[in-house]
Amino acid sequence: MELLKHKIMQEGIVLDGGVLKVDTFLNHQVDAELMLAIGKAFAELFRESGVTKIMTIESSGIAPAVLTALQLGVPMVFGRKRKSLTLRDDLYTEKVYSFTKQEESEVTISRKFLAPKDRVLIIDDFLAHGEAALGMARIVRQAGAEVAGIGIVIEKSFQTGRGKLLEQGFRVESLARIASLEGGKVEFV
Repeated sequence: MELLKHKIMQEGIVLDGGVLKVDTFLNHQVDAELMLAIGKAFAELFRESGVTKIMTIESSGIAPAVLTALQLGVPMVFGRKRKSLTLRDDLYTEKVYSFTKQEESEVTISRKFLAPKDRVLIIDDFLAHGEAALGMARIVRQAGAEVAGIGIVIEKSFQTGRGKLLEQGFRVESLARIASLEGGKVEFV
């Protein structure tokens, strides 16, 4: 997706430790036009996959997931990383480790939002080591539902995530695949 790659090149900042900061358009401030284009791209890739629900984890995956759901005409549900007074019982729960935040979160989704008949498209902002996507897939499987595919906005292809997901038999579609962040420079696959 050339628009996304252009944004990454113009506004992305490479930090130490293989981290790409894209807070000007994806995970702090959101570029709505770009998110609409991302939603359309994911919808086109997965339109024939029988998707009945979109799933992500709060918070950076919400914008691309909502716009993908809008394009496909299906609901979107997101996993919460923090418990709330209204989300206590009858939950699917998985522990997910975040490479960027260097912390583990317990992700929860109410059981009333996933059913065995669902074909779930998982959307996430980044793919590094695959922990978030695998955690979401485990939740989908807890529900007896099926993972229709995994859509990633930005994949760090030099890390292990894609391989882990493919080993599990998942279809993975990434809109921008980064080969390297060496020397503070973004290089695409």
